[in-house]
Amino acid sequence: MVRFRGRNLLFTLLLITLMIPGQVALIPNFIVFKWLGLVGTQVPLWLPSFWGGAFGTFLLRQYFLTIPRELADAARVDGASLMQIFWRIYLPLSRPALAALSIFVFMWSWNDLLHPLVYLPTDMQKTTLTVGLAFFQQQLVMGGKFTVLMAGALISILPLVLVFFIAQKQFVEGIALTGVKR
Repeated sequence: MVRFRGRNLLFTLLLITLMIPGQVALIPNFIVFKWLGLVGTQVPLWLPSFWGGAFGTFLLRQYFLTIPRELADAARVDGASLMQIFWRIYLPLSRPALAALSIFVFMWSWNDLLHPLVYLPTDMQKTTLTVGLAFFQQQLVMGGKFTVLMAGALISILPLVLVFFIAQKQFVEGIALTGVKR
């Protein structure tokens, strides 16, 4: 871990940003995306969550603190730079944390209802599945075709289940590595 003055204060400020509701930043983000000409595209839906946000930084920092410092010290003695230590030691060891973070971020983005309503036009051809199901549910209140709604809900969770099963191997490896005596 790179130590510098003020890193604890910076981390505390980062944790404070987790207490700010996402709706507070909705209007400033909309203005920025409108200025960039991205409103009406899918980009505002995935770009803000691409790096994992403050939660991702918190999760990865806490995971990196569990990696023994002796590994980085040994690499430093062998002449590795900070970037080489990161790419060759920390990144391969952090695959379980990165898998967990990717599942969380994908799940939050996939299930998001508010941001597609704000950033995408009302054209049903460009909207997300979550918004389509919400509109379909509003229409079905009077019609009573709940079987079609449940079929749509099942289809909407299939990508989440698929991502989980793909990343499940990383979870098992992470659990297996935590039992190894060092």
